[in-house]
Amino acid sequence: MTYTTGPYGAETAPLTDRPLTADPGVPAPAGPPLAEGAPAGGPSTDPSAGPSAGEAPRPRKERDPFFDNAKYFAILLVVAGHSLANLLNVPVAKGLYIFIYLFHMPLFIVITGYFSRNWTFAGGKARKLITNVGVPYVVFEFAYSIYDWLAGRNELEISLLNPYYLTWFLLALFMWRLSTPVWQQIRWPLAVAVGFALLSYMSDLGGTFDIHRVIGLLPFYVLGLTLKPVHFELLKKPVARPIGAVVLLAGLGGTYLVMNHMSRNWIFWKDAHFELGVGNFYGTLMRLAMFVAATVFLAAFLALIPRRRHWFTKLGAYTLYAYLLHGFVTRLLNFTGWWDADWMHTIPGVFVVICGALVVGTALCSKPVVRTMSWALEPKMTWVFTPLRRPGASR
Repeated sequence: MTYTTGPYGAETAPLTDRPLTADPGVPAPAGPPLAEGAPAGGPSTDPSAGPSAGEAPRPRKERDPFFDNAKYFAILLVVAGHSLANLLNVPVAKGLYIFIYLFHMPLFIVITGYFSRNWTFAGGKARKLITNVGVPYVVFEFAYSIYDWLAGRNELEISLLNPYYLTWFLLALFMWRLSTPVWQQIRWPLAVAVGFALLSYMSDLGGTFDIHRVIGLLPFYVLGLTLKPVHFELLKKPVARPIGAVVLLAGLGGTYLVMNHMSRNWIFWKDAHFELGVGNFYGTLMRLAMFVAATVFLAAFLALIPRRRHWFTKLGAYTLYAYLLHGFVTRLLNFTGWWDADWMHTIPGVFVVICGALVVGTALCSKPVVRTMSWALEPKMTWVFTPLRRPGASR
């Protein structure tokens, strides 16, 4: 979930300058798509780079409401999915949970990749990567670990090498962003990323950095890097909406048919083939099928997204807040035993929980929450950095 938190309608830096909406992300919510060939980033920090005398200033870029709307609805899927995880003994909840998990994070990651197309180490973007992705990762890794310990765990365990709960996405985003210049220079980046991901599941890479997830979901980031505005325009056509609805309904129905015949661990993207009890041949076919299914479902989801501004559009710029903060709510209900309430484990209870998740997800994108928590998600840390050191500058 990587998304901007600047005022809606103002000139915005690309998604790469922010933490992930996905965005699980992610991350800073995405800004507007850049024109082909346009430089990435906001206003230059070099005083000498301003417009020459008599040159009119560049017009501000308007944020595309389509992407903010997409991130808003996607974060609601994330919050609802994490809530349904505690009600899987109810078939309705189990089917919805698996279906949501098939594509909700790939959706955020594709959008993140799309707005990372012009990411480089120039223009202060590396600093933004540190402050808006790296620092929130450290803050919330500590926060969730301490929260878990205070709730009853016997030992306080904090490890920046082993992401806790939701924080894996920030670590993955940090690594994906660093790799962006590499993928931009490979002739067939998506094919290479898919091959790399498939090979990773054939070996035990350990749990450090949640590396199976980082590599396994990499193709969706690279897919976003390869997309162009014209591809999203296809999804905005009126004919795409009914097709998207049919695809999602078919996918949901198919999920109910197979949900009792597959391990749920597949949808977490973090286990090697041997951990899932399958060989490399079958495992590779399954992963390929999941890549295709996730891509189809996220495209169908985007086809249903409103194209114009609505009351929720501005909230799409702050989905990283909802992503990182809603875990404290769901974990609190877990620690206090609320999820064991009998009424929740019924069909009406499932829908009440979903409605509650939608309310929580919306509230956590609101301005009061952003003002309160911006110190952790968008810290001002200019005092940490020095002027850019250029090789040979002192010679």
